[in-house]
Amino acid sequence: MTHQDQTPTTETPGARRSDRRRHVVRTALAVATAAGLGIAGAGVARAGGAAAPAPTCSVSGLTASFGETLAGGMNHQGVVLKLKNTGTRTCLLRGYPGLGLENASHRTLTSHTHWGDTWYARSPAKTTLTLRKGQSVEAVIAWTHANTGTSGAVHASYLQVTPPAATSHKTLKFPEWVDHGDLQVTALAYHIPVTH
Repeated sequence: MTHQDQTPTTETPGARRSDRRRHVVRTALAVATAAGLGIAGAGVARAGGAAAPAPTCSVSGLTASFGETLAGGMNHQGVVLKLKNTGTRTCLLRGYPGLGLENASHRTLTSHTHWGDTWYARSPAKTTLTLRKGQSVEAVIAWTHANTGTSGAVHASYLQVTPPAATSHKTLKFPEWVDHGDLQVTALAYHIPVTH
């Protein structure tokens, strides 16, 4: 047989109601706190379980090359530029490549890059492109060469290609005359239809 303290209490009905209210308030606070921690915990679980977004493609993780050569009347010329992810991870590119001209000694020549439609292709909308390892995107480059051999044209030997959001570039052989150093280039896309 257990012994329980049977000391009589002298509580008044008002004191009992006050104790009940305190108990209800404490219970409500405990439930609210537990619910809040559960919500916060769920948020942490979601954030911790979500995959980190792919990084922007680095210059060192890309190769640049030329695809189809484009020619046409009225002294227009162009080429399809390809950027390939040769890194070990999926990465992102968005927008337009930067372009520049160099002479045979790799000195930068005066040039101007115009983003948008070219003689050969309409520029696609600027969008974020996901490149898995080994995947490529392209842009279409165009220029004119009506002033070949004159001071109205720049005689280039190399083309600088700066991927979007990068601060360094790739260099490709580019033995071309470019009127006033003006180059046109589309935004990058997985594929750009060209007209001939």
